[in-house]
Amino acid sequence: MKKFIAMTLALVMMLAMFAGCSAKEEATTAATESTTAATEATTAATEAATEAEVDIHAKGEGVMTYADYAAAELDSEVVIEAFVQGKQSWWEDKATVYLQDKDGAYFVYEMACSEDDYAKIPTGTKIKVTGYKAEWAGEVEIIDATFEILEGEYIAEATDVTALLGSDELVEKQNMFVSFKGMTVEASEGDAAFLYKWDGSGQEGDDIYFNVSLDGTTYTFTVESYLTDSITDVYKAAQGLNVGDVIDMEGFLYWYEGVNPHITAITVK
Repeated sequence: MKKFIAMTLALVMMLAMFAGCSAKEEATTAATESTTAATEATTAATEAATEAEVDIHAKGEGVMTYADYAAAELDSEVVIEAFVQGKQSWWEDKATVYLQDKDGAYFVYEMACSEDDYAKIPTGTKIKVTGYKAEWAGEVEIIDATFEILEGEYIAEATDVTALLGSDELVEKQNMFVSFKGMTVEASEGDAAFLYKWDGSGQEGDDIYFNVSLDGTTYTFTVESYLTDSITDVYKAAQGLNVGDVIDMEGFLYWYEGVNPHITAITVK
C-alpha cells in the first residue's frame, strides 16, 4: 500500500513538472511573438517616417530652382530637375516633353533621347535636364538638352488660370498644366467651330484650332496632334464642338505670339 501511494505521489509530481514546463514554454513563445510583432511595428513606423521626410522636390547640387531658371539669360546653360507631365513627341532620338515641379514648368524641345529611354519616362517621372534656355515666338524652352532619370514621382493638378486670361500675369504660368472654365466656343471660319491647321488647310489627323471667348475677348486654343493625336478623347471632343458650346478645358500653357494652350481635355457643360 505504501509502495502504491509513493508511486502515485511520484506520478503526480512528474505531471505537475511537465505542466509547469509546458506553461513556461507557452509563456516564452508568447513573449517572443510579442517582441517580434513590436519590432516589426517599430521598423514599419521608422520606414514610413523616413519616406515622409523625403522631399521629392528637393534639388540636387548645382541644380537651379525655378526662380533661378526664370532669371537666367537666354542662350545660357541651365540645369533643372522636374517631373514629366506630358510627352509631346519622339522622333529620330529626340524627345519633346512638358515638365513641372511645385514652383513652375518647363518645355524641353527635342532633347537627346533613345526610343527605349522615351518609354522609361511616363507621366510623373522625375528627370534632370541639362541644356540651354531659348525662346521662339514667345515660348521659353530648353533646347540641345540631355537628361537622366531620377527617383521620385509627381503629377501636378491643373491650376485654374481662367481669371488671368488677358493679364500680364498669365505668362508667368507658361508651360504649366492649367485649366480654363466656362468659355464659349466661337466660329473659327464661317460657321465652322474648328479648323484643321491654323488656316484650315489641313485634314483629320492635323492640329485642331478653335476659338473660345470669355468676357467679350476671343482666344485661339489648339489640340496639338503630336501631343494628343486623332484617336484621343480630346481630339474627338474638339471635332464635336459646336459654336455656342460652353466648355471647361485642361492643357499645357504653351505660347506662340501670345497665349496658345495645347488642350488635353474638353468637357462640354
